Amino acid sequence: MSKASQAENSPSFSALCQGMPTAAHLLTREQELHWLALKMTPGLGTRNAGQLIRKLRTPEAIFRASAGELEGHGLSRSIAQSIASGCAFEDAADQQNKLAEFGTSIIPINDPRYPARLREIYDPPVVLFAKGRIDLLDTLMLAVVGTRRASRYGIAATEKLSADLATAGLTIVSGMARGIDTAAHHSALSVGGNTIAVFGCGVDLVYPAENRKLAVSLAEKGLVLSEFAMGAPPYPQNFPIRNRIVSGMSVGVLIVEGAQYSGSAITARLAMDQQREVFAVPGNITSKMSWGPNLLIKQGAKLVQEWNDVVEELAPDDRRRLIVDGQPNLSDATEKEDEPDLPVNKMAADIVSRLKVDEPIHLDTLLESLEHCSSSEVIAGLFELELLGKVRQLPGRNFVKVSW
Repeated sequence: MSKASQAENSPSFSALCQGMPTAAHLLTREQELHWLALKMTPGLGTRNAGQLIRKLRTPEAIFRASAGELEGHGLSRSIAQSIASGCAFEDAADQQNKLAEFGTSIIPINDPRYPARLREIYDPPVVLFAKGRIDLLDTLMLAVVGTRRASRYGIAATEKLSADLATAGLTIVSGMARGIDTAAHHSALSVGGNTIAVFGCGVDLVYPAENRKLAVSLAEKGLVLSEFAMGAPPYPQNFPIRNRIVSGMSVGVLIVEGAQYSGSAITARLAMDQQREVFAVPGNITSKMSWGPNLLIKQGAKLVQEWNDVVEELAPDDRRRLIVDGQPNLSDATEKEDEPDLPVNKMAADIVSRLKVDEPIHLDTLLESLEHCSSSEVIAGLFELELLGKVRQLPGRNFVKVSW
């Protein structure tokens, strides 16, 4: 589902990239320092910085301009004087040291590596901070987002869809929040797929703290991205701001679970404003966490039950790109979908038949329902199913089926 109009007609950044080199080492330290100073200028903001780049083309030209010239370009006197004074260069030098310390790169908006789709949104970040595989910014991306308070059903749906979509060749983009976001990243990584986490803080920080190991994996095998400077805390207001990047980089947004007025609902609205496809996984009508995706489906979002529901809605050029770039992966995803989910023996079949995806069952309850089997046989069967990835143990000796 796409919304037909942008909030405002504005010049494109595309012209800034024409004829630019494609080498990975695009910026000298002096150029990097000027981009960082532009980012760190107090009160300038994303829109003003973008307008200045459109008009003057480089940060060096902006900082060479007088306060009067900058006012002529629409800035207030205080901001123009702030730029002309060069007061941000001290903070920029500190940022440059942190970049080196944490192995982070900056990607300015006129860099060929900057995501093409993101460059065309209403208010694209002028600078992105990136740690990990920057080459992923040139892949076909799909956002997968949802509530932090996910149900077992929501986690299971996210795991299956994210793994299958990553296998099909899409890069999974999310925000590394608790719940759906975390499940989306883990699932993409588990099948050797590509994934990008967009932070609402500096890339040198981890929020939430329990995702520290995941952040390390993302920096090694995927990509961590942010428009916020190094050391920027995870303030609550940052997360709706970063959501426009999650949707803006992507061909579409898949909403798994979320309340009617939630962060995922905000991301869906942003996606519509950015003319991106919106997908939703239907949920239990008695659950508040299903209100968001179910409402989106009523409003025209594509209902998603399996990975091909997403792929078949992509633009023809994007589908061709998936076929060309990842034909083996697409075949694998199809085989996984068609593969019968047969347990290895009758004991395992009995166990699987009693387990559910969205409702944990305690071991004692399971043992009672399998009266013809000894407890040791059931525990051995559960262990075997866990190794096969068909069953998962939850805290308190509870078990769920991994997929439907």
